[in-house]
Amino acid sequence: MSSDAANLVDACKPVMDGHRLQHLLGRGFLLSQAIEHWQTRAIWVVSRADADYPRRLKARLREDAPAVIYGCGNITLLDSGGLAVVGSRHVDDALVEQTMAVGNLAARAGRTIVSGGARGIDQAAIRGAWEAGGRVIGVLADSLERTAMKREHRNPMLDGQLALISPYDRNAGFNVGNAMQRNKLIYALADAALVMSCDLKKGGTWAGATEQLDKYRMIPVYVRSTDESLPGMDALLQKGAVPWPNPQDVDEFGAVNESPSPFVTASKKSLPSAPWQADPPDSDTTTINQALNPAAALFSVVREIILDLLKNPMNADEIAAALDVNKNQAQAWVKRLVEEDRVQKSGKPLRYVARQPGLFPGHLRQNNL
Repeated sequence: MSSDAANLVDACKPVMDGHRLQHLLGRGFLLSQAIEHWQTRAIWVVSRADADYPRRLKARLREDAPAVIYGCGNITLLDSGGLAVVGSRHVDDALVEQTMAVGNLAARAGRTIVSGGARGIDQAAIRGAWEAGGRVIGVLADSLERTAMKREHRNPMLDGQLALISPYDRNAGFNVGNAMQRNKLIYALADAALVMSCDLKKGGTWAGATEQLDKYRMIPVYVRSTDESLPGMDALLQKGAVPWPNPQDVDEFGAVNESPSPFVTASKKSLPSAPWQADPPDSDTTTINQALNPAAALFSVVREIILDLLKNPMNADEIAAALDVNKNQAQAWVKRLVEEDRVQKSGKPLRYVARQPGLFPGHLRQNNL
């Protein structure tokens, strides 16, 4: 939208039709109206190219991380971790009270509650956390703007205790497919998850929990401990979930096997020992990513080395030679960096170069276009 737009359009031709991009840039007035509308409602928007985009989503979901996130409230909560509490919409009063108690205890232990914001279990966990002055992340599948404008959300947002986000347009209506797709964001933003209720092989709770257990395996998944056999909960246990130990106070809650944030350093004693995890390295301190995901730990090192190499443009053969790896491996690593918007393609023959911070798009907020 600036005086050098023509050069930018030309540079983008390998990934986007130039005529289409010029047409979109011509809609600048409509974009400014949209931004003004968002700002009056304190709605912010971040893309994967923005520094404030949640690191957890990028690191854990990679190409499945949404390109754009709409949000309202304290964006820094999105990398704070916490306990995801999920379950059915239709539950009895006893289970609602039990869920509220979990949210209340988590808040008193200083842990954020991550929830989908739906009625039933989700809202019970949120109410329990707020009664104890706790923090909440709500990952919505629809109606972000309307939800953010509700009176009961005003004070928590002003106090920095609430963040509402959605990967969908802020006025999007409810859609079953969207609700299913946002489940992975709930798990990716948490350190551990607790399933309070679940039907067997149907519903969003089942889909989200099984996707976590079968595909992503990012965090421990607990299921509510019950005296009776429940088909949905039993099936999750068979897939690798573990029974919730029913902590009764803050100290017991802190001892629960919750994975600390993969973006902080923790002592070996604080690391979880869930069934799918290997023993952590024998060192006094280690990053959680190294303990939970050796591949992620390796790539975090490789990323910095490649970005340093690509301060000057290089082709795939030159990158492979510099790293002393085969060309296919070098291309696989560079491809990930391109998807992360950390590296861009340049010229013919094809070469790669690290993006400079100044080239990243800014936030659509506070008159920063």
